[in-house]
Amino acid sequence: MQRVSLKVLDNTGWRGSNGQATPVATAPHAERRTGPPGGGSTAARSTSRSPVTTVSLAPAVQTLIDETPRGVPEHLSPAEQREYLYLLSELIFLRYGLPGPEVRSVEDHDVPVAGGSILVRVYRPGDAAPLPGHLTLHGGGWKVGSVTERVADAICRQRCREANCVVLNVDYRLAPEHRFPVPLDDCYAALAWAVANADALGLDAGNISIGGASAGGNLAAAVALRCRDEGGPRLRFQLLEVPALDLTRETARATLASGVLPDVPQPTMDDATSSYLEDPARARDPLASPLLAEDLSGLPPAHVMTAEYDVLRTEGERYAERLAAAGVPATHRRYPGALHGTAMLTRTWDQARQWQRDAAEALRRAHWAAAEPDEPKLVSA
Repeated sequence: MQRVSLKVLDNTGWRGSNGQATPVATAPHAERRTGPPGGGSTAARSTSRSPVTTVSLAPAVQTLIDETPRGVPEHLSPAEQREYLYLLSELIFLRYGLPGPEVRSVEDHDVPVAGGSILVRVYRPGDAAPLPGHLTLHGGGWKVGSVTERVADAICRQRCREANCVVLNVDYRLAPEHRFPVPLDDCYAALAWAVANADALGLDAGNISIGGASAGGNLAAAVALRCRDEGGPRLRFQLLEVPALDLTRETARATLASGVLPDVPQPTMDDATSSYLEDPARARDPLASPLLAEDLSGLPPAHVMTAEYDVLRTEGERYAERLAAAGVPATHRRYPGALHGTAMLTRTWDQARQWQRDAAEALRRAHWAAAEPDEPKLVSA
């Protein structure tokens, strides 16, 4: 393992689920670096944290950071930047990720939305019908990402097989060409389409969940809020992975300033948010920042997965706590040593493989459990 000097206030950010110090993941980084799929590029390091401490990297995480090209060429148009990052995602996954298992079928559907249509890719585990359905929303800072990426395909296949459910991957339209609320409207329309066509898709319309990572987690939480407030489809469950839930960036800035995080690459959420929101004031809209919603009661049960060294971890964990306080069954797990996006390192890091197994198991339990918990409570694994 490479050892580096990093700025943190104390060891409070280094504790794993067993409460013991676990200095297992940190890394130096350039002023601006492209990160793993799911969060777009990475932010400049914070200079407000002290004193310096020395910690060790998990080898798989250090290798990813060392070997990922830095930055995105600024002369590229948004569409060209998207293509650049798509190709980079493919190369990273071919090197560090494992393909998903075989499934019974994979079908593409054109789904009508306001102003056009979007692609929804449907994965089916077998011939049995009806089956539960899971609507999944990719990450990428609302700017990049696609259902055609290898990492997205592998995740959908694994969850389809291991949770024994139909997985519907939504290719929502992207910013800056399509700003808030267009991506959210696309995801909501895809859910409504799935419910309306449940018989043809072999779905149990009363047993559908939603989930997403990073920006996709933001969209999934916002869709759940809309379903509650607008009388939309009743969701069984929401699976939120490293979700971005406060686009004012106040929570993330407080997390950085607290010194609980080591100086590692972080998602450039300021860039992503400015692309997604035409008016910065809209960051206080609960459909842009679900953490800011005044009332979280009546939402579907949730499982929130966060990474120990991710600046977004506080948003996800606070959301799980608020859901539980509002009477919603909620569970949460923070993964020691993980960074934003490292859950795709399934070829090289056991922690990433565990993340993917846990996500599939959460879906399996949500869709196939005979009964819900006796009383709403937050469970942190």
